[in-house]
Amino acid sequence: MRAKQLTLFVAVIASLAAAPLVFPVTVYAADAAAIQPKDGWYNKALVDFDFMRQNVSIPPKKGVMIIDSRPAARQYDPGHIPGAINIPDSQFDKLVDKLPADKATLLLFYCGGLECMLSHNSAFKAEKLGYTNIKVYPAGSPDWKAKGEQMSVSAAYIKKLMDEKSPYVLVDARPKRVADKGMIPTALNISDTEFDKQVGKLPADKATPLIYYCGGLECVLSDSSAAKARKLGYTNVLTYPPGYPEWEKLHGAPAPAAAAAAVPGGVAASSAALVPGKEKGSVTVASFEEVWKAKPDSIMLVDVRDPKEVAAGTIKGSVNIPMNELEKKIASLPTDKPVVFVCGTGARSGEAYDTVKLLGGKVQAWFLDADVKFSSDGSYSMVAKK
Repeated sequence: MRAKQLTLFVAVIASLAAAPLVFPVTVYAADAAAIQPKDGWYNKALVDFDFMRQNVSIPPKKGVMIIDSRPAARQYDPGHIPGAINIPDSQFDKLVDKLPADKATLLLFYCGGLECMLSHNSAFKAEKLGYTNIKVYPAGSPDWKAKGEQMSVSAAYIKKLMDEKSPYVLVDARPKRVADKGMIPTALNISDTEFDKQVGKLPADKATPLIYYCGGLECVLSDSSAAKARKLGYTNVLTYPPGYPEWEKLHGAPAPAAAAAAVPGGVAASSAALVPGKEKGSVTVASFEEVWKAKPDSIMLVDVRDPKEVAAGTIKGSVNIPMNELEKKIASLPTDKPVVFVCGTGARSGEAYDTVKLLGGKVQAWFLDADVKFSSDGSYSMVAKK
């Protein structure tokens, strides 16, 4: 009897050893059946278009990194998901320093579609490094593009178009006062808030490649203008999210323009504590913070970013008047105390100042020419433009 039991036990162990190891499959999708796991995939966490769409945004979502595992020059550079960084799987070990320090960051890998293994390979490598929140979008860039979503290009791709003298139109969506300080070569300036008034600058041929950029990953103006161009029927609209700050870092800054007069006209004594900055109408970060901390009721702080941006974080005590609504709401601004405009990069806040100085009569307008990081708890960090 014992011999039979031993024989049966050995047979069971042998059958288990012969069976292939099967990892659990977790699908994060509205329709889980739509994703069919394959051998070799990172089947531990697969996501669909809807999951990706919730996590793709400019500015990038906090705690999320999107990684394009395809080769740079031929695939990532000419078209990738907005906000994605490029870590080609073949260079993963060399570029591992691009990954975030926080191992709990959501890493979303993608590549060239259902037959592409690069994103899965990279996901396994990231897991070995200790990252704990890894997911793969197996349908990748072909699915994203087929769904009609925005695609972005790299600085290297724009430089290639310039060098090859290819047909394209590069559009700087920042306000004129900012663009006048320096634009990417070949670009024309169509401020997002002036889009409808300057639409005649766009090419008649709606198949012409349009590439929009603005003031970096915290700037939404290029995304906004790109969406408007697509509504007009332009069929090849791209964005360059890192925008002018990255281009300047890679290729150098233009010759500086002569400094404008710093003191805005007609500023009443009640704003004496606000110290003029380098740009006409700007106020120094130090003096603003001093007044805001000591007597916040003595000024009106207006956040001119879009409601979606403000919902993610703004300065506690500020009022939201989106830039595209400001002209209609100028009459609501006080004239008995300074009004200070703020945004994420100083672009829209400067445009708000220009608008109010032109149309606002006795409004005591100022703006913050600074890079600002907003937190959901109402706190912020602010660094003046150099």
